[in-house]
Amino acid sequence: MTIKFLADENFDHKTLAGLKRREPDLDIVAVQEVGLREADDPEVLEWAATEERIVVTHDVSTFADFAYERIAAELPMPGVIEIPESVPRSVIIDELIMIAGASEPNDWVNLVVYLPLR
Repeated sequence: MTIKFLADENFDHKTLAGLKRREPDLDIVAVQEVGLREADDPEVLEWAATEERIVVTHDVSTFADFAYERIAAELPMPGVIEIPESVPRSVIIDELIMIAGASEPNDWVNLVVYLPLR
């Protein structure tokens, strides 16, 4: 199965465009594209779980708390990748493409990780 991503509302749109330009086959959609504009974090996580999409977000202050709540409640949680806004765009693009190419969706279930991975 292929890795699928969901870009949270605050995810940098220039980075999203760069990802799509560098790797046109990368399966990434923004919350705005799927009718989740201004949705709260639990709703975004619920949709991501239903669609088996790993959430990528710049919201490093609160998003993980909701992901951990889902894990504690034994609800599906396909994974969250938190990326501080200070991480260079090129690093984000390289690492998300690497993640998509070198892992499987099950590798990310119930995980909250931060980029850069190094």
